Amino acid sequence: MVVQSLFGAMVRSQQPRDSTVSSTTADSSGYVGNEPCAKCHAEIFNSYTQSAMAHASGPATENPIFGEFAHKRSGVHYAIYSESGKVWLSFERPGDPGLQGKRELLYYIGQGRRGRTYLFAVDGFVFESPVNWYADRKMWDMAPAYGDSTETPLNLPALTSCLNCHVSGMHAPVEGTENKYASPMFLYSGVTCERCHGPGAAHVHGGSIVNPVKLPPKLRDQVCMQCHLEGNAAIERAGKHIYEYQPGSDLSDYVGYFVLTGNVPQGLRATSQFEAFAQSVCKRKSGDAMNCSSCHDAHQTVPLERRVAFYRAKCIACHGDAFAAKHHRSQPDCTSCHMLASLSTDVAHTEVTDHRILKRPSPEPAVQHSSAELPGLVPFPASDASQHDERELALAWQSIVDSGMTMAQPQAERLLHAAVVQFPDDAALLSALGYVAQKRGDDNQARALYNKALQQDGNSIDAATNLGVLDANQGGIQEAISLWLGAFERAPFRSEIGMNLVRVYCQTGKLDLARGVVVRILQFNPDLATAKALLTNLNGNPPRCAP
Repeated sequence: MVVQSLFGAMVRSQQPRDSTVSSTTADSSGYVGNEPCAKCHAEIFNSYTQSAMAHASGPATENPIFGEFAHKRSGVHYAIYSESGKVWLSFERPGDPGLQGKRELLYYIGQGRRGRTYLFAVDGFVFESPVNWYADRKMWDMAPAYGDSTETPLNLPALTSCLNCHVSGMHAPVEGTENKYASPMFLYSGVTCERCHGPGAAHVHGGSIVNPVKLPPKLRDQVCMQCHLEGNAAIERAGKHIYEYQPGSDLSDYVGYFVLTGNVPQGLRATSQFEAFAQSVCKRKSGDAMNCSSCHDAHQTVPLERRVAFYRAKCIACHGDAFAAKHHRSQPDCTSCHMLASLSTDVAHTEVTDHRILKRPSPEPAVQHSSAELPGLVPFPASDASQHDERELALAWQSIVDSGMTMAQPQAERLLHAAVVQFPDDAALLSALGYVAQKRGDDNQARALYNKALQQDGNSIDAATNLGVLDANQGGIQEAISLWLGAFERAPFRSEIGMNLVRVYCQTGKLDLARGVVVRILQFNPDLATAKALLTNLNGNPPRCAP
């Protein structure tokens, strides 16, 4: 949901324990890390430690990628470098003394074959670096969606939805926050054995452990799906989080995925492999007999010099030697025709292998896209149970609206109203409907919905922020301040909340309090032009509140 600012403006040092620490002591969830696996599965362990997944995350000091990058649109110069045994990100805008600083990079995310970003912390809140390494182009550039930014985005929260697929033994955020984590924020670097096999505490003492191959097809496929399916919207079940999922349980108990159909632009997303694979003729004809492990071995990354032969053997296993002998014998690389790589539609400079396994080597003709026709939005994978996901479907449509498809607002609103009848105490539904009412100008209904949402979830940052807007605009300044102080404490990187506080402090002549909030805003978002100008005026003689 998009947060509303005052006056109606719309906005929307810790180190992980090494993944190979020698221990059979389980954490509270029963996870023990990779090292105990090596005692009985040495060959697999040694192979896996060289794989991409094993190196999906780790300390920033581990094989760092250094470089410099100047972003023309914002005029900011970045450098990633080592100093005193630590890795740093520096940023400055030449000629602008108000923007110059550095952040210690604590972790890397992404093993570097396709790309890498880094994480840093400010006052315990963890953020993604504003610049990423894009391996396909061998270049540094802005984080996805920030190429046109005129200010450096140093307040990109490191959310569980991203971290979950790159780290193991992740701790949940501190209650009420989105990105403040206890130290260490995760126990094991990379994607460990237990991310696919489940907690290993019982197994190291002779008990059983999950073998994905022996699971029912639905549960087997979900082991890969948890990270290789993005969809157009992913909605967590009420009271559940995707990072609570364990292999062998039902992923759909934790999250519902939805994909757009019909009138949608073509293209592949960076993590859409599972969705694309389901569309392939190979999968549709083979059914449950074919799955990700039919072609991929999660225990190894196939070396470049072996890939053609390795994947050709996978194709021949189904299509047979006789077919292979007559089908383009001069071209042994099946993937070069049937699994072409193309640029991702959501991550710049990144190529995606087409898991639709197209029969024809030439690209399919583009489907005409009409901006006036509303596409469909359906659960994925489809099932009888998913047809009753009224809550998740409504929130998925609202997510689509918030991402820019505003013509879907009537559809989202209709479904939200229907869902809240079935789930009258659901805080997410209530808050979303409150925002719809607020945009429509129905302040009384919005207030009632926000209040009820906060009764169910007192930590809802969006509901508290938007209710504060209603209070302030109707003269309830103290009520607004109370709501915003709580929300800003839990999310100090959300500059719009802090700016709301600054405005009411200025209106009531509390300039020292206004100055303190501006300083806090700039601690997390140092290039926010309005905050920088406001601080200059508040520090003037006499101090002024005008930006």
